[in-house]
Amino acid sequence: MKYIILLGDGMTDYPVEKLGGKTPLEFAHTPNMDRIAGEGTLGLVDTIPAGFKPGSDVANLSVLGYDPLKCYAGRGPLEAANMACNWDRTISPSDVTS
Repeated sequence: MKYIILLGDGMTDYPVEKLGGKTPLEFAHTPNMDRIAGEGTLGLVDTIPAGFKPGSDVANLSVLGYDPLKCYAGRGPLEAANMACNWDRTISPSDVTS
């Protein structure tokens, strides 16, 4: 069986007066998201282990099956991978790392 995980990371917002007091997501026309939500299985999961600051970096690792207690090394490596950093060189003293 194949699964699709839709993770609404960063979709929260504050109500906007110009939108009638709704958030941008509440105001948006979302027929595809509505259909997926209506036909799929919804649930809530606690993806942040005790002792970790709530953040998408830790939560996304958990959702993808990685144990943050074993493999979380900070947000820096995830951001660097996203930017396709050159991993073939060593880190020099002038490099900034986390």
